[in-house]
Amino acid sequence: MAASALLLPIATFFFFLNLPISLDAAGFRVDLIHRDSPKSPFYNPSESLFDRMSRAIRRSNSRINYIVSSTSGATLTDVSSTVLPNSGSYLMTISLGTPPVKILAIADTGSDLIWTQCSPCESCYKQDVPLFDPSKSSTYRDLSCSSDPCSELPESSCTRNNSCSYSYSYGDQSYTSGVLAAETVTMTSSGSRSVKLPKIAFGCGHNNGGTFSSHGAGLVGLGGGPLSLVSQLSPSIDKKFAYCLVPYGQNDSSHLYFGDSAVVSGKGTVSTPLITKSGSETFFFLALEKISVGETSISLSNSEEGNIIIDSGTTLTYLPTEAYRSLLSALNSAIDLPQARDPSNTLELCYEAGKNVKVPNLTLVFDGAAVVLGSLNTFIQVAENVVCAAFLGSDSLAIFGNVAQQNFKIGYDLINKKVAFQKTVCANQ
Repeated sequence: MAASALLLPIATFFFFLNLPISLDAAGFRVDLIHRDSPKSPFYNPSESLFDRMSRAIRRSNSRINYIVSSTSGATLTDVSSTVLPNSGSYLMTISLGTPPVKILAIADTGSDLIWTQCSPCESCYKQDVPLFDPSKSSTYRDLSCSSDPCSELPESSCTRNNSCSYSYSYGDQSYTSGVLAAETVTMTSSGSRSVKLPKIAFGCGHNNGGTFSSHGAGLVGLGGGPLSLVSQLSPSIDKKFAYCLVPYGQNDSSHLYFGDSAVVSGKGTVSTPLITKSGSETFFFLALEKISVGETSISLSNSEEGNIIIDSGTTLTYLPTEAYRSLLSALNSAIDLPQARDPSNTLELCYEAGKNVKVPNLTLVFDGAAVVLGSLNTFIQVAENVVCAAFLGSDSLAIFGNVAQQNFKIGYDLINKKVAFQKTVCANQ
């Protein structure tokens, strides 16, 4: 990553601790709660569902600019659009240290580093809870400049006592810097059982600022790079994780799975190769061969190289401009409803209809896997009786966003390099 971290638009993980368990073969599952859920500290009861959706779309547009910069080798300062580090839609509550201290952070499958604000603080943004104090934890250890995690940082230096110092920055001038350390992380599995994860590398931030919200205390990276939580847990979880996202606006919990519980199999399961690219290890690429709407088929190029990123933090799905135009034309030809306008002037294909509008199935044909999307995955409600196609065109990068992933259990097998999809009702998983 280009000396920076990335945030993803979707949901919120809250974990409450109880009796410790080991990471056995069964793995474990944790709950996810959407950032805009009434259970989230970001929730504003005075806002309408449409206000929240409009903000999610703005976060989505901010996010794609970040991902483009990270996958092209550019630095964040090369991106003209503002990149907002507070754009993540999922929050994750973990606990750090011994005794454990609860930390609410942005959870991001599009970044790697785990970090939180620490005392003593040289310069920190205001947060609602006390800063993490490493001097009060019996399991905290600074990592040396010669440690393997230090060598994985995009930007690091040595302190006088040979500790590893890190620095991350963002396109809107937000930043975090501090010491890379090892600590026990505690999460809560289903049934309120605690999972203790020793010696997890994280950034203890002593100098942090910018547009971060007081509700959050840092970031939890869930990407494919070596410093992410997923990568650090790989020996214990057999390099398998999955998630199942409930529909936007629904109050049920989504879920994140690790280990054997992350295996996606059974009736209706399809899988496609997971493609990694040198220099972009954080991101998960897939090969999208074509898109079908009824009898209309839209082909995409460069599928064998991995031409689309699957990202649970981007709200919308972004397609190459030519394919996007063809998709809108095919959808419009198949839908017989009065057209409408998106109040935010962001989405192009909109209709006068309620949220349960009937639209033709849209199929994304990946290498070896046809993923059929229903109306829930293709249209979002942006105003009273107005729905819009949840797609935009991009000349830079294609992204398979989280609206399209709702009510699918999606499993990542990093050993066999596969991503599996199974249509389901995520609230029941």
